[in-house]
Formats: sequence, C-alpha cells, structure tokens
Amino acid sequence: MLKLETRPQPSRLMSLASPLLALAITTVLGVALFMLLGKDPARGLQMFFWEPIKSAYAWSELGIKATPLVLIALGLAVCFRSNVWNIGAEGQFIVGALAGGWVAMQATPDTGRGIVLLILAAGIAGGMAWAAITALLRDRFNANEILVSLMLVYVADMLLGFLVYGPWKDPNGYNFPQTISFLASTKVPRLFDGLRVNIGVLIALASVLAFWVLLFRTYAGFALQVGGLAPAAARYAGFSSRRALWTALLISGGMAGLAGALEAAGPLGQLTPYVPAGYGFAAIIVAFVGRLHPVGIIFSGVLMSMFYIGGELAQSRMGLPKSITGVFQGLLLFSLLACDTLINYRLRWHRKH
Repeated sequence: MLKLETRPQPSRLMSLASPLLALAITTVLGVALFMLLGKDPARGLQMFFWEPIKSAYAWSELGIKATPLVLIALGLAVCFRSNVWNIGAEGQFIVGALAGGWVAMQATPDTGRGIVLLILAAGIAGGMAWAAITALLRDRFNANEILVSLMLVYVADMLLGFLVYGPWKDPNGYNFPQTISFLASTKVPRLFDGLRVNIGVLIALASVLAFWVLLFRTYAGFALQVGGLAPAAARYAGFSSRRALWTALLISGGMAGLAGALEAAGPLGQLTPYVPAGYGFAAIIVAFVGRLHPVGIIFSGVLMSMFYIGGELAQSRMGLPKSITGVFQGLLLFSLLACDTLINYRLRWHRKH
C-alpha cells in the first residue's frame, strides 16, 4: 500500500522551482484539454502565453489585470504568514470599490484632481472596516475567520446590488443597474496616452517594496511571522496574538480595498453589479504561487493576468466557454499543491502484514 512519509530535509532548490514545475504541468494538462475539446493546442497556448504580451497595448491590459491581483495578494501574504486565513478579500475589494465610488460620486465640475487621493483613501478605509468585522468576531467570539470572511463576501455583493439597483442608480441610465459615470477629475491618472494602464501599476510596485521591508526588515514583520510559524514561541517571546490578528487582517483588508477603489475609479469609471471580478479569490492562488514573497507575487500576478486575458481571447476567438479561465487557474493551483506535497513527502510502498 502506498503511503506518504515525511522527508527528513525537503529540497530548498525544488521548493523554489516548484512554481515553474507547476506551470509546466499546467501547460501539459492545458494541451490535453484543448485536444479533448477538439481545438488546436498550439493556438490555445498562443491565446494564453503570447497574445497577452505581444504588443504595448497587450502589456497595458496586462498591467490593468495584474495591479489588483498583486495588491490583494500582498495583503493576503501577510495574513497567511501570520497564520490568519483571510478568504474574504473579494468582499473587502467590493466594499473598497463602494467607498471609493461614493467619494467619486460627490465630485462636481469644479473638483480638482486631488480627489483621487481621497478616493483611494476611502477604498483603503472601506476594506479595513470590512476586514475588521472578521477580526472582531475572531477576537471576541473565537469565530472561524475562514467562514466569517467568506460569508462576508456574499454580504458585500448583496450590498453592492442593493445600492446600484436602488439609491445609487443613475436616474438617466435607462433603468440599468449602474451609478452615474464618474467625472474625469476622479479618474485614476493614466501613464500613457492611448493606453488604459494607470498609476495603479506604480502603486503596486511601490507596495511590493514596502511589504518586502515590512516582512523581512522590521521587528513588526518578524513578530507577525513568528506568530504564524510558532505560536507557542511567539507567546513565550511576548508577542501579542491579538495584535497580530488585527494587524494582519487590517493590512489585508486595506490592500483589497485599495485595489477595489483603483478598479472603480480606473477601468470601470462607475459602479455596476459586475464590480466583483473574482480578483479576491484568484489572489489567493497568486499569493501561494508567489511563495508568499512580495517579489514572487509580481511574477505570479502577471501569470494569473495572462490566464484572465487568455481566457477572454479563447472565448471570443476559439469558441471556448468562459470557465476556461477558472480551469487554468485551478490547474495551476492543484499542480502547485501536488508539487509541494511531493517536495515535503515521499511515496513509499508498505506491505500489509
């Protein structure tokens, strides 16, 4: 009978190479999937791995997709390293978009460009407030943060629906469930004329540097990680588990809210029921493929963005279903989990006595 045995010393090299190996396995499985669907595998791979990077416009769209994924994944990395399982970043993203969108809707033709900073600050505050509900219930009543944060996603989605179908609906929008279009002064500034990529990319890159410093060069980051790796040692050292819980969730919620505000005041330009794009859930995969390291998250965020764009192109040009994006994301995650399992364990055959 086959059994898993813990390896005495997992290979550090294989641990670092595991995401690349998982990507290779995902590619092979993707080829098999295209063949089963009766599609040209070469053209399918072209949709996912070449079309998203073949031009300046493609890179611009890649940046638009990667920005929220990287921002949310950075916050989740802090949570997961602290052994706090925030699965509700999607809800924090939605509330951040709502908070930022509300500020944007207060603008008048005389409003200056400084309102963009208020929109982003409101998004951060909204995401933190939504994450604080999870922190409070976990801290005060020992509720499971996985279930609470996940259920709050659906509450946030219903709140969005209530607002865009009700009080915030554009009276001149022909009864469509959407808010007014935000004024030009509230839009996140673009980096280049003719391209949609905006300063959110720069914010994401600056955040990567800031989180690297936080996690690996500060006492607070050290305390958070010790609490996640060895709770008993953290208590012995005098680190507060309550502080770690609140800090991790507020940081994570704030980053998801920032991503939501950037999305609402950036490519969307208004609030609709389609604000939830699955970024909060996809960012979980981004965080783990990036090895919960800020630099690794950049590369995994770009890869996941390629899957988003590739899935849209495969849908429009090859007639594949919309779910192809989720299939590739799931294949990548399960391939990574399989690789990590075999890195830390080995298969041994045991005879029954």
